[in-house]
Amino acid sequence: MTAAAQPLPAARRSKRMTPARWGLYAFIFITALYFLLPLYVMVVTSLKPMAEIRQGNLLALPVAPSIDAWVKAWTSACTGLTCQGIKIGFLNSLRILVPSVVISILVGSLTGYALSLWRVRGGNILFGTMMVVAFIPYQVFIYPLVRVFSFTGLGQSLLTIVIIHTIFGLPTMTLLFRNYFASLPVELFKAARVDGAGFYQIYARIMMPMATPMIVVAVILQTTGIWNDFILGLVFAGRDNLPMTVQLNNIVNSTQGERAYNVDMAATLLTALLPLVVYFGSGRWFVRGIAAGAVKG
Repeated sequence: MTAAAQPLPAARRSKRMTPARWGLYAFIFITALYFLLPLYVMVVTSLKPMAEIRQGNLLALPVAPSIDAWVKAWTSACTGLTCQGIKIGFLNSLRILVPSVVISILVGSLTGYALSLWRVRGGNILFGTMMVVAFIPYQVFIYPLVRVFSFTGLGQSLLTIVIIHTIFGLPTMTLLFRNYFASLPVELFKAARVDGAGFYQIYARIMMPMATPMIVVAVILQTTGIWNDFILGLVFAGRDNLPMTVQLNNIVNSTQGERAYNVDMAATLLTALLPLVVYFGSGRWFVRGIAAGAVKG
């Protein structure tokens, strides 16, 4: 092959803007605009006083920015009969979130570890059943679960909603950790067995320390799902443990007189703040964990 016919190195190839590249950039820009425009409207509306909102210029920047709506949404907005702001729902959501995430990840990782590396009798049937149940809409289970928890005496309580979120999170957690552990070199498991390590020793000292990317993925998925849940928290949490999403619904729909759009937008952003922080703070680990867990099925 002559020098003229040899392909140019990647660094020396032309970087001209071809029609395909223009189309790709246009698609990315339109997609980003589609998702960012509602967020922009919510932020600028939450910083405007009502007199400025009534002028009707939805996309205009606030002339006199103020965080009064944020303060009111957090401390004194009415969530039904009480006017203590959305902070009560925030604390309730944390009380629901932390044990639900921890327990579901511990049980799901343990189950995934057992199904990936140990010969469990009926393990394939159990795994298949869990995967089938994972795709059934959870609304189907609400009434039977209400009857079950009523019969057992648990009723609507913090313990009930934690159990519910743990149960519904187990199929996804088991799938993630099973795939991840199956992608690890089996020689590590065999070497630990030769050295005399048992089931729980291998799990705690070898598998879980290596599963940090998948743990981050599991935390993000569970945090987002549990924090954004509305119907399960409304049905099972009880009046004293209503999560932040239910409190947000009460703020938006129980207003009397003038509709305070700035307070509604501020309360919505406060409700979405924790998932956003989790995503932006661990996005790199999320991508790494998803890629690692997709090696083997």
